[in-house]
Amino acid sequence: MKLLVVGGGIAGLGAAHRAVEVARERGIALELTLVEARERLGGSIASEHTDGFLVEAGPDSFLSEKPWALALCRRLGIEDRLVRTDDRFRKVFVWHRGRLHPLPDGFQLLAPTALLPFATSSLFSLTGKLRMALDLVLPRGGGDDESLGAFVRRRLGAEALERVAQPLVAGIYTADPDDLSLTATMPRFIELERTQRSIILGLRRGLRRAPLPGTSGARWSLFVTFAHGMEELVTTLAGRLPAGAVVLKQRVNGMQREAGHWRVTTAEGGAFVADRVIVATEAHATARLVRYLNPALATLLEEIPYASAATVSLGYRRADVPHALDGFGFVVPRTEGKALLAGTFSSVKYPGRAPEGHVLIRGFLGGMLNAAILTEDDETLVTRARDEVRAALGVTAAPVLTRLHRWPVSMPQYRVGHLTRVETIDRRVATLPGLTLAGGAYRGVGIADCVHSGEAAAERTLS
Repeated sequence: MKLLVVGGGIAGLGAAHRAVEVARERGIALELTLVEARERLGGSIASEHTDGFLVEAGPDSFLSEKPWALALCRRLGIEDRLVRTDDRFRKVFVWHRGRLHPLPDGFQLLAPTALLPFATSSLFSLTGKLRMALDLVLPRGGGDDESLGAFVRRRLGAEALERVAQPLVAGIYTADPDDLSLTATMPRFIELERTQRSIILGLRRGLRRAPLPGTSGARWSLFVTFAHGMEELVTTLAGRLPAGAVVLKQRVNGMQREAGHWRVTTAEGGAFVADRVIVATEAHATARLVRYLNPALATLLEEIPYASAATVSLGYRRADVPHALDGFGFVVPRTEGKALLAGTFSSVKYPGRAPEGHVLIRGFLGGMLNAAILTEDDETLVTRARDEVRAALGVTAAPVLTRLHRWPVSMPQYRVGHLTRVETIDRRVATLPGLTLAGGAYRGVGIADCVHSGEAAAERTLS
């Protein structure tokens, strides 16, 4: 079987690697080619080692409670290269009225679970606290898919949305919570309301239960990464593919069926013939490839919007940072009017991110609610990030390291009705023999989700 994988991000690499595994298990003679438009593999995953700092250009970790990335690491034999977060500093701060307030202990993403820390928190007003407590007596509501913003307002009130849910969601999805599909992103909360009625009570009851087998368990923290950077996953996967399977700097721009096979062409003049094709590119790129094969499918793919983002990594001497840095970082509500969406204390969260006597702080900018900021030039973005880090942490000294990375149209937005659209996309794809789609545009944007999407595509393709 000739298999062509289009796209060398983590979904494409996961698909290619799983295809090799499945072919070996089932005795299938596989001729694999992976085509990537850029000069390197990994998509948004890129790690830089410089002067003792370890800078992540894109994702800095993956979720261990979603089992697929961790299971892949085990099969690759690289689980021993993983490191967990330093859970002495699990605190997260919220920027409110010019200073950082700790998110109360026991706050589970959207709602509180511990009474005393919540009651004494400086982050919420008395009115806001009482409105959140109303969740304890509110009846079930909702019905069809609703936005995360509507859900939080209904259950917990506007203050919970503006000061916690919106900035946390912006840090994860770079999204507007009033557009974001709750069903597609956080179905756990729908299930909590359905089965427990109260979100707060449901979360509290859930904390009393032991971790489910196969989730993060005792060994791993919720977020894990590689000791030498996330790019370790990319290089390991690439190294397990057959020699000569990877073709770089070839941008696929055409696909057509010919005599029961796929003919795939590139803008650089390349051509490939394959029995099966897995397309693991962004939805807007995939739409261009299938426009003449199935216009309705192309339209559905184009309807999945994308946000742009940028990261600014700043290295400082520890003595120049007055803040205790006793947490993983901070998030910034949109109501604060800042350029930053969030900031991570990278060298606190994970070991080996900064040399002795230094710290590494990474800021995030852009997203759906502040797309205009990314029209600024690089120097302006860095200056804005430095100014706001100064305001948040009291840093007046110049950084000893600065890195800016831009990620245009890179974050898929799961708007209300997203899963219905994805189911329709699946039905359209099924009419094209030998074609499968994978990637973060469909059923999860994280590293673990993309691994799962790629591996599932490979298994369907070789079934």
